This record gives sequence, C-alpha cells and structure tokens, in this order.
Amino acid sequence: MKNILLTGNLGYIGSILSKKLLEGGFNVIGYDSDFYQDCGLKKIDYPVKQIIKDIRDVCAEDLRGIDAIIHLAALSNDPLGELNPALTEEINFRATVKLAELAKANGIKRFVYSSSQSMYGIANSGEELDEDNSEKNPLTAYAKTKWQAECAIKGICSENFTVVCMRPSTVFGASPRLRCDIVFNNLVACAYTTHKIEIKSDGTPWRPVVHVQDVSNAFIAGLTAPRELISGQSFNVGIENGNYTVRDLAEAAQKAVKGSELVFTGEHGRDSRTYRVSFKKILNQLKDYYKPAWNLERGGEELVNFFREVNFSEQMFRDYHCHRLLQLKRLQSDKRLDDFLRWTDK
Repeated sequence: MKNILLTGNLGYIGSILSKKLLEGGFNVIGYDSDFYQDCGLKKIDYPVKQIIKDIRDVCAEDLRGIDAIIHLAALSNDPLGELNPALTEEINFRATVKLAELAKANGIKRFVYSSSQSMYGIANSGEELDEDNSEKNPLTAYAKTKWQAECAIKGICSENFTVVCMRPSTVFGASPRLRCDIVFNNLVACAYTTHKIEIKSDGTPWRPVVHVQDVSNAFIAGLTAPRELISGQSFNVGIENGNYTVRDLAEAAQKAVKGSELVFTGEHGRDSRTYRVSFKKILNQLKDYYKPAWNLERGGEELVNFFREVNFSEQMFRDYHCHRLLQLKRLQSDKRLDDFLRWTDK
C-alpha cells in the first residue's frame, strides 16, 4: 500500500502524521476542509497532492488510485460536537460511513478510522476500560457519533476490506497546528505564558493521555500490521501506565516550566469525569508495529522548546490559534463559514 488518502491532514494530528507517512515512503494524498488555515504556528509539510474539500462532499473520483485511507477528519471534541449536534452527526457519522462505503465499492483495501475513548462515558469503576468488554455509554454528540460510526463501518468489514478503529487517549505534544483545548497542552501553555497553573477541581480525576507522535505511529500500525491482527478490531491507543490524575498532569506541567506556580482551588469539587483505560490490547497484539516512545516529561520539554521557537504568547494561547471552537466561531462571525459549516468564500 503506497497511496494513502489522509483526511484531516492539515489538523493537529494530521500535520504530524502526514510528515511521518511521507518520511516512511508513502505517497500521501491529503483531504481537508482547511478550517484551521489561520492557526498554523509553523510551516506544514504538504503531501504529494492536497484536496481542499468538505468530507461531506467526498466522491468516487477523490478515491481514484488510493490503496488505503486513514480517516481523521471530524468535529474533533465535545465542545465542537455540541456547537450543532445535527451537523456533528452529519460530519462525524454519515460522512464517515459514506467514505467507508465508497472506499469498499472502489476496491480500497484498508480503512483506518480515528475513533475516540469518549464513547466509554463517565466510568466510576476503578477498573481499566477495555475495548471489547467494557460498557459503552456515550454521553455527548461527539461520543455518540464516534461510536455509531465504529459500529457501522465494522459492519462492512470483509475479507477484501479491512477496517480498524483506533481510539486515542487525549493527545498532547507539539504540532504545527497546535491545540491548547486539550488537557496537558493547556496546562503547559498556561504555565509557560502566565507562570501559573490553576486547577479548579481537587485534582483526583483520571485521564489517559498519549503523545501525538505515538498516536501517529498507531495509525501507521493500522496500515502496516497484518490483516489478521487488526481486521474488525478496535484499539485503545496509549502507553504503558498511561493513566494519570489531573494532579499528575499539572505537576508534570509545572516541572516542564521552571518557576511556575501550581494552585489547586478545589472550588468545583470532585470532577465526575474520571476514567482509566487499558492499553494491553494494542501493546500486546500490535507489539511489533506500535512501540510508543513518549512520556509526559519528554513531551513537556518538547512543548516548552516549541513555545520558545514560535515566540508563543498568552494571546496566542487564549485566542483562536489553538482553540478549535474559537476558530470556527471566528469564521462564522466573519461570514466566511455559514451555519452549516460551509465555506462562503470558496
């Protein structure tokens, strides 16, 4: 498989994954709506071919000559999903199923889907959640559509059409299109720009996290692992001992930014959104193809060096540059995007 269609290639993960695929000898055909064109902090390595197009409008012509698809494109978290739940269903669910069905009909052999651990919902159990036996309790539009899409595309998996679903932990780490609306990046960026981290819960909730480089390698494992190891399977993407409390994350951010202050106010009490995830399946079943190499300490140092390199400021931290919902609202306010998230000027 040489010709890879990578949807969402101009986003936070996609801009890293695209570069890794190119370095790995793949021909990358990028497919992206380019909503975040104003959010780049560094130059992106563009692929062999770039399609600027809404995923809802994908057609058979876009898939000509493609061997495999990695599908990242989506409204990418709970706040974006709640912007308009009907649009979230249209983009995250219906467009995903349409893409997979077109892929199968056009002889594409492999479909690697970027799913989500949010489908587990709130889990009060101390047990680590696994892919196949743990209850799915999606609570938000984003979580529901990710789970629905998984079920639908697995339903068309066959001997000639391999479907694999990757469920990343909350991602962290430097990227040309950095996001600071995700927990560890937010904590390090806050410490770097304000010299203070304020945690309004008691710091006890659990969060699984994983570095953007490791996530990218998991998607590549979805391309390269033998069909019998992955077909019709879902994998939680993370690292060994990859569950951290919010306090752990905050202390790691403080360590990365020397001299920053860490304050737990506790004003919001105990956060009910707590869950721990098992990574045994991916670490064992795909051990020859997925070998995570990043931890919080290394990732924190990388972020600080990245901030220095791009002259990162508090304004950049707080405005649309690193917050996806703020960027979409900005585009709508400027009448560049309509209420249905369609470009008005293209």
